[in-house]
Amino acid sequence: MTETIRGADILVQALKAAGVSRIFSLSGNHIMPLYDALLGSGIGIVHTRHEAAAVHMADAWARLTGECGIALVTGGQGHTNAVAALPTALAGEVPVLLLSGHAPLGELGLGAFQELEQARMAEPLVKQAGTAASAATLGADIARAIRTARSGRPGPVHLSLPTDVLEARLAPVAPPPPEAFAPQPLPLSPESAAAIAATIARAERPVIVAPPALCTPEGRLAMAALSDRAGLPVVPMESPRGLGDPSLGAYAQALAEADLVVLLGKALDFTLRFGRAPAIAATARFVVVDPEEAVLARAVRGLGARVAVAAMAGAAEAVAALTSAMARHGNAEWSARLAGAIGFRPPGWAALAGAPEGPIHPATLCHALLPFLEAGPDTVLVCDGGEIGQWGQAMLSAPARIINGVAGSIGAAIPFALAARAARPEARILCLLGDGTFGFHMAEFDTAVRNDLPFVAVVGNDARWNAEHQIQLREYGANRTHACELAPGTRYDLVAAALGGHGEFVTRAEEIAPAVERAFASGKPACVNVVIEGQPAPAIRMG
Repeated sequence: MTETIRGADILVQALKAAGVSRIFSLSGNHIMPLYDALLGSGIGIVHTRHEAAAVHMADAWARLTGECGIALVTGGQGHTNAVAALPTALAGEVPVLLLSGHAPLGELGLGAFQELEQARMAEPLVKQAGTAASAATLGADIARAIRTARSGRPGPVHLSLPTDVLEARLAPVAPPPPEAFAPQPLPLSPESAAAIAATIARAERPVIVAPPALCTPEGRLAMAALSDRAGLPVVPMESPRGLGDPSLGAYAQALAEADLVVLLGKALDFTLRFGRAPAIAATARFVVVDPEEAVLARAVRGLGARVAVAAMAGAAEAVAALTSAMARHGNAEWSARLAGAIGFRPPGWAALAGAPEGPIHPATLCHALLPFLEAGPDTVLVCDGGEIGQWGQAMLSAPARIINGVAGSIGAAIPFALAARAARPEARILCLLGDGTFGFHMAEFDTAVRNDLPFVAVVGNDARWNAEHQIQLREYGANRTHACELAPGTRYDLVAAALGGHGEFVTRAEEIAPAVERAFASGKPACVNVVIEGQPAPAIRMG
């Protein structure tokens, strides 16, 4: 009898050929053939409690490993849950492959179980979306999806997997070769690199801006090399607050004085105020390098005569080419001003260290966390959004950092932290999030316990959706704040403990550091629940 294998086996062979070692998944009817094929494959499954969490975990895994993160969910509502997490990966420029089960091809149009137009639902949120049509081509489908996710401007890709395609039997086929999964290079031409280097050299006050795609360990090393060569800071932008990103200090003030803005794969969008004055001087010129023809054309159209050089290239390729082509910029004073602006933090913050009496200020909390981020070169800081996240991003740093990103959605911090532990088993993982954020994926503490993935989540508990509360205060007045309150003193620490983790409850500033120390020493997924004073996110300006 001729040996046959299933489509599911072909897909798993392709994942192994791509070097995949970990999948983040929530099971369901449509994908059980894949669970069976994964048994004994050497590819581990982290089985989550919500499909969106699986996508967020794949996102964080990709950021820290440089691989394409893989999320596997069932069809129908499993797919719709997962789709909600795709905008974070898309705006973060993270290579993620969402594999979703799907109703059988042979039953489409007949009212099949959980039949939905899944690819069409995902299409606006990914680089490419499709539905597998044949078991024989599943290997090539996976190779193309991973290659697409990692090429050009990285981002998520979706492939739906009909059950009859997964269950179909056929003669064994060889998996795609390793090069089929590799990203397609998009180099910056030597002529463009030379033109950009010359343009920067002629400028008096140039700035170099990089995209979210380079906010990875490897990307940050490449940016540092370019900065050393050019004698200028290379500024990555990955925050939904754009030029108001507190981790950039008073950079916005310096940028307003620039006479040349060099965008190395960074899209000209709301984060840069579309290049308009007063955020960027109306007389400033631009170098625009982008991997997408449409985004490049949009920038050129919007900037008009202000464009000095425009070129298509990937961000990493552009940074590498300029590192070779650049000479050190002659305006050392300007470089020092830029660095000083980026590093500036209000002097008054220092007074909030220690253990002042009264409610715990977010800055006091961050001061207490600083020593825990000095544990070693593999330490990872995870910061969610919201007001407490902005304080953390302004005051805390680590060798690797993962934030909620340009999409601006909160809620990913716990899945991010869990995946960070999976990617770096020996590292210290510290996660800072708000009480609102905690509610999105608190059940993933169970996932972390089951998979022995310890981390410490510090919750800034101000008993409200504070970002929205601050909008109400600012826009409508204190007498019109409503509906953004959360229950005061909620014991999020007990939630973590009930799910098998470790919990600490903190109401006094001097208790923060000992509680965090105990949390790390527990060796469990831990929640340190700190009651804080609700404060607006920092807005940093010099002078």
